[in-house]
Amino acid sequence: MNDHVAPAVHLVPQGAGNVLPGIDPGSTDGVSQKRARAELPEAVQELGGLQERLWAEQARSVLVVLQGMDTSGKDGTVKHVLGAMNPGGTRVVNFKKPSPEELAHDFLWRILPRVPRPGEVTVFNRSHYEDVVAVRAWALAPESVWRPRFEQINTFERELAQAGIHIIKLFLHISYDEQRRRLLARLDHPDKRWKFDLADLDARQRWTAFQNAYEEALSRCSTDDAPWYVIPADHKWYRNWVVARLLEEVLSEMDPHYPQPDLDIEDLQRRLAPPN
Repeated sequence: MNDHVAPAVHLVPQGAGNVLPGIDPGSTDGVSQKRARAELPEAVQELGGLQERLWAEQARSVLVVLQGMDTSGKDGTVKHVLGAMNPGGTRVVNFKKPSPEELAHDFLWRILPRVPRPGEVTVFNRSHYEDVVAVRAWALAPESVWRPRFEQINTFERELAQAGIHIIKLFLHISYDEQRRRLLARLDHPDKRWKFDLADLDARQRWTAFQNAYEEALSRCSTDDAPWYVIPADHKWYRNWVVARLLEEVLSEMDPHYPQPDLDIEDLQRRLAPPN
């Protein structure tokens, strides 16, 4: 990533605790909307090139975990930042309410088959973190069930990292007031009303419970193998710019390369030459 476009991302130190109150969801770190909109296409194009090299390399992979309150912009991030990647090497997995079959197994049972294969960039739109956040906020299981999952998650993610999967976890941080504006906007626009879910209002009533659950998940599960980043998300244009630049930086550091097959180039060129 070039220094002049580097965003000030908020990396969560492991065990930090209570990090969200210190991060303004409306912050843009001094970046103007004009600059962010101008630079986003370049960043997205660079991401596409890096992803193509990763896919060609077929050795490592990337897992992007997106979490956030309702309306925080998970779908928008996928559309505007990750949509430029080659679909052949990209997957988006949306985790909804567990099915009866999934509930009959360990909470990671439905996650493992969906981790990225070599060369892939896989995006989890919601993830295994629902089992320490939503389960807790909705009181769907006792603490004795969800609390041990923090260590299980850390172990699981460490094993993924050891298998060559680079994990980037993004918490899209919006404010209570901004969520209200976005919910109202869905009602105001006929083409957006299909997104409105009455369950979002129920979850909004549990805002504090969700924030507390996220606080502990971010603190307990931000590790060297799988760090958590908090992305100020009240401004959609800034959210997209930060995520694009962060992913560009991570993939650039991975530095994937096109494989070079063992070919006799001169012989092949000669054989493909037009007849005299």
